[in-house]
Amino acid sequence: MAASLRLRGAASGLRYWSRRQRPAAASLAAVCSRSMASKTPVGFIGLGNMGNPMAKNLMKHGYPLIIYDVFPDACKEFQDAGEQVVSSPADVAEKADRIITMLPTSINAIEAYSGANGILKKVKKGSLLIDSSTIDPAVSKELAKEVEKMGAVFMDAPVSGGVGAARSGNLTFMVGGVEDEFAAAQELLGCMGSNVVYCGAVGTGQAAKICNNMLLAISMIGTAEAMNLGIRLGLDPKLLAKILNMSSGRCWSSDTYNPVPGVMDGVPSANNYQGGFGATLMAKDLGLAQDSATSTKSPILLGSQAHQIYRMMCAKGYSKKDFSSVFQFLREEESF
Repeated sequence: MAASLRLRGAASGLRYWSRRQRPAAASLAAVCSRSMASKTPVGFIGLGNMGNPMAKNLMKHGYPLIIYDVFPDACKEFQDAGEQVVSSPADVAEKADRIITMLPTSINAIEAYSGANGILKKVKKGSLLIDSSTIDPAVSKELAKEVEKMGAVFMDAPVSGGVGAARSGNLTFMVGGVEDEFAAAQELLGCMGSNVVYCGAVGTGQAAKICNNMLLAISMIGTAEAMNLGIRLGLDPKLLAKILNMSSGRCWSSDTYNPVPGVMDGVPSANNYQGGFGATLMAKDLGLAQDSATSTKSPILLGSQAHQIYRMMCAKGYSKKDFSSVFQFLREEESF
């Protein structure tokens, strides 16, 4: 697999679809289905914190599912709901010609596609394979080559928005692949997200996601530092958050996903940082950004520092907590 990554220029004129652009009266069914769409089974592999609600939104839009997860317990509620559960990614490919994968790492994606019981063992010609994992863009490109050899189509379509957006169907999908296949991918992705953006060739969706998550990590650390400083200066955290969110420091980490316990309901900081997007996954994504920065000779001074902070968090017991637990980490670490 290629050791270095050369990002291709995005196709001229980004194609962009947003459910928010549609008239309010438009039904979800009309939004999420093309006129010629058929409700044939869709394969779904990976039912973690993100994959589970994404698969449920496909069900809500009438798509029968062929389900697989490496942890059988993750499939139980889908099986109880009447969806078909199979024993390997290859079995999914045998029964469905449209498959979505949502996996934690590049290694998991390679195993799901190219492993001994992977998708490529039984994939049918003409199948559409959409990978919504966040992985190395170079891995996406290599998988696309292998898929093409089998006469199928591969697209990378990582997501942004977190578990809340996955549950509500308001994810943003960043799609890379053959432009002629974008409409077919959009049919499915539009049932799980409010924004579906065509970025260019295979790998560009991953490139966009890596850049987004690097910025997210930096802004979350900045929000945590600002909130910690304000609290130690005597400010009420809810008041400080209110001020930040009506001022120039406002960002998603402050107004939608605040890291301070007690400031917001329905976010991981209100639940001992359980659920959400794990610190391990953030460290992984920042590692991908670091690798890409090295291969493209791009300076990412703050991105590198964020990577080190999340690696330290994982080493000190925060690996399974949501990435917003950086606030708690900084509260406990006074030696920086």
